[in-house]
Amino acid sequence: MTARRTPEGSRYLLDSFDPAAARIEANERVAEERWAALDFRLAQIDSVLERLEKRIWLGVFGVAAFLLSQMAESIIMAATK
Repeated sequence: MTARRTPEGSRYLLDSFDPAAARIEANERVAEERWAALDFRLAQIDSVLERLEKRIWLGVFGVAAFLLSQMAESIIMAATK
């Protein structure tokens, strides 16, 4: 029985270079980075929309409070006449 020798050195010296596989791997890495960037941007847009929604509701409640105070003031003025 002969002992099998494992080749020493870099695998790049022993393996042949497959440009198609390298291109596919590079495209996969680029696609992963693009998805990560897209997820990041969508998270930023989502947080901006949440803050905008809070500001809009604050404005709506402010206008409603102003109108209610004006209505209460007119009722009080009418009752004192």
